[in-house]
Amino acid sequence: MSKEFFEAVKLLEEEKGIPADYLYEKISAAIIVAAKHDYNGKDIVHCDIDEEKQKIKVYVTKNVVEEIEDPDTDLTLEQALELKKSAKVGKTIDIPLKTKNFGRIVAQTAKHVIRQGIREAERGQMLQEFKSKNQELVSAKVERIDPITGNATLEIGKNQTILPKAEQVPGEVLVEGTTVKVFIVDVKEGGKGPKIMISRTHPGLVRRLFEQEVPEIYDGTIEIKSVSREAGSRTKIAVFTKDEEIDPVGACIGPRGQRVSNIVEVLGGEKIDIVKYSEDPAEFVAAALAPSAVCGVEVIDEEAKTCRATVPDDQLSLAIGNKGQNVRLAVRLTGWNIDIKPESGFFEGQE
Repeated sequence: MSKEFFEAVKLLEEEKGIPADYLYEKISAAIIVAAKHDYNGKDIVHCDIDEEKQKIKVYVTKNVVEEIEDPDTDLTLEQALELKKSAKVGKTIDIPLKTKNFGRIVAQTAKHVIRQGIREAERGQMLQEFKSKNQELVSAKVERIDPITGNATLEIGKNQTILPKAEQVPGEVLVEGTTVKVFIVDVKEGGKGPKIMISRTHPGLVRRLFEQEVPEIYDGTIEIKSVSREAGSRTKIAVFTKDEEIDPVGACIGPRGQRVSNIVEVLGGEKIDIVKYSEDPAEFVAAALAPSAVCGVEVIDEEAKTCRATVPDDQLSLAIGNKGQNVRLAVRLTGWNIDIKPESGFFEGQE
């Protein structure tokens, strides 16, 4: 029986990735809990598991006394001498138990505790694995799409988690069996296991894609200052470098636009505006309103971070964007409230 037992633990270690020592600890505790039922729950049962010798030793420790007060914990010298010739009053004696005598109920109890221990270990491993990837970009396999809710079950490593419909890119169709990039937004410990928040819409996903695609961002030469995104439609990203010999925007675009094209492809055609960050709010706001040309930017209230951008009349609709998207993304990117004014002033008051 011992040989099969140790082989089973080894198999669990290989398949689940749970350390054998952890399993032995839980199994030992399960056996003790089960065996204590025969001694009214008293803490006198012990279990030693020797992996090297492939042996399980279960025993109770009893006190050798002149007169028995508790039959669960005591035995007379006469009884003790039958088990151990060197037994003496005032000492203790270890009495081996046979696990096969525990009975069906005890075995079921032990199995339940063991299964619970394995589940806890798996949850602990899952939590650690995802914590190490928190705020990171990972590849995930699409396992299943719920036809009612639209939520997707994704496989990340050996674990599964849910990508809610709200965190999927609008208009994007996920296909079972394919691999997608997801951003791990947060990892929290819950009562029923780790709670993993993943997203395809989070700006952090674009940030990590640029880090992967642009070596100068990865090594810190170029810094991503901010990202604003409306997933599936458009993203604006502000980049900066202290190295005057490097064009941060050009580096992100790449030779013949290859770097940014690779990111756009991963995002399913999402448009990306790469702008140069500036400490000067007027310069930064003007750059953020790309692809529109800007005649000038006037700071109205520095404390309230309010400004007015003047654009050529024929660029007004481009500066505002479809349903206000361009200026909305520029506001998020810069942190400034932006009023748009046409150069002629003919549409003054309109934003």
